[in-house]
Amino acid sequence: MRALAISVLLLLGLTIWPAQAQMYDSAYPVCLQTYGPQSGISCRFTSMALCRTLASGRSAQCIANPYYGKRRRPG
Repeated sequence: MRALAISVLLLLGLTIWPAQAQMYDSAYPVCLQTYGPQSGISCRFTSMALCRTLASGRSAQCIANPYYGKRRRPG
């Protein structure tokens, strides 16, 4: 019975936990992807060299922004 109660609580917690979307800013060509407790993607870099400078010594990597230059539709 206790296992069932714990399972229900865990399932409820997963359904009401807010999801975090990854945002790619189409105005910048390079993104910094970080790993760890505060992992995420930040697309705020104009060059790969600038991104690599910030990523140096961290658990991170620089990647090309797959959405660079694409315009969002007004909506």
